[in-house]
Amino acid sequence: MRIKSIAIAVALVLATFYAPSAQANQKPVIDSFTFTPNEVDVLSANNKVDIELIVSHPSGIENLKTMATLTSSRNDTLTTNLVRIDSPINLSLTKVTYRGSLTVPRDIATGVYSFAVETLKNNASAGYQYTTDALDSKKIRNIVGVESGLLVRSGGDLNLTYDTFVGPTYDTTIGVTYNNPITYSSSNAPIWKVGETFNPSKYYELRVPSLSLGITSSTPLVCSSDGKQLKFLKEGSCNFIVSTPKTNDYLAKVSNQTVTITAARTKPELTLDKIANQTAKDLPKSVSIFQVYSAAEGYVFPQSATPTVCFGTGFFVRIVSGGTCTLTYQTKETATYLASDLYKVSFEVTRDPQTVTFALPATVNTSVKTLPLTSTTTSGGAVTYESSTAGNCSVSGSTLTLLKSGNCSVTATQAGTSTLAPASATATTMIVGVAQATKKTITCTKGKSTKKVTGTNPKCPTGYKLKK
Repeated sequence: MRIKSIAIAVALVLATFYAPSAQANQKPVIDSFTFTPNEVDVLSANNKVDIELIVSHPSGIENLKTMATLTSSRNDTLTTNLVRIDSPINLSLTKVTYRGSLTVPRDIATGVYSFAVETLKNNASAGYQYTTDALDSKKIRNIVGVESGLLVRSGGDLNLTYDTFVGPTYDTTIGVTYNNPITYSSSNAPIWKVGETFNPSKYYELRVPSLSLGITSSTPLVCSSDGKQLKFLKEGSCNFIVSTPKTNDYLAKVSNQTVTITAARTKPELTLDKIANQTAKDLPKSVSIFQVYSAAEGYVFPQSATPTVCFGTGFFVRIVSGGTCTLTYQTKETATYLASDLYKVSFEVTRDPQTVTFALPATVNTSVKTLPLTSTTTSGGAVTYESSTAGNCSVSGSTLTLLKSGNCSVTATQAGTSTLAPASATATTMIVGVAQATKKTITCTKGKSTKKVTGTNPKCPTGYKLKK
């Protein structure tokens, strides 16, 4: 008998641990919460708002009613009861609907009102009781700052106090966190100098995309405004306002600023010396050059405009090839100075000379057809050939082809190296005689019959077609 009791106890324990999830203790769930309309105007004839709440639980819901509360950011409140609509009341009903309504009074403050609902309990027949979680506000519109909740307007105006923009970035005392910290950061500061401009969108982050930043000046002789940006005209105190306008949704927001405009930025002048011409001997090599100093940024180092010939490295120039070496100097723009003009200095790196020896016979007959080209160089480097009389003779590699009688001019070129200058030599020959026409053979077909025709301009007999 005792063994049987133990078995029953074990079975009860296992049933507890391995019961289907549907039988586990559950909280009552808010399936939906809706209110219609989702905005009202206190000056309109009908300000009634209908509210519906649907709650579910497998064992049913205990509460006969609950209370809905509307609260604004200024703690203005409205309340109303929501009563279950099942009749007769069925406490075992697994999905219960509560409804109620309220009329928004005309003297209530405008703005957005958030809903809260008193918690509801499941039916105690489940052997336990839990309450619903807090009401989760759902997004029902795209107005920034009031995506959920009931909007209360007056004459169409919501009069919402909202940070439609934040900033400026150069004021580190306001403790603003920007949504785009890469663009908007304390390192992003304007230049308060004559001749500069101030665009508020660079220093204020707009939080409502449907709005635009405007700017006005109360000191137009020092800083003038076209409504979108400031232009600093002379030294002195500049007073301006950055703002977004009042709309049906938002109150106007302003940022009053006073800054001191100082003298205009200037371009630094750089002083450059000359660099003596160099030879290509012992390349690559480094040569010491003059030092350039600027009040804008201290020592200015050269940049190479001819990197295949040379490049700057500190107070030296590294020469890697013969040719013209050009170095440039320029300071960057700062908050105090403009960028300098671009300064250049050049010098020659002369390469060792070389010669090309190249000749052609005084005359040559077209019957020869081709002629080999030969030349020598003092450097022993490879030579390329080119015809400047392509109608009379052509060049392929080191072979000259005679096309017709007349003057034939060919140039032999050695391209040079980093230390050797390029060199060339031109030779001419007179082509004499008449070039023999070249014969060729074609195949012609007529049905199954074929014929071969040879000549300088062969053609198929009548009735035959050229075989392709």
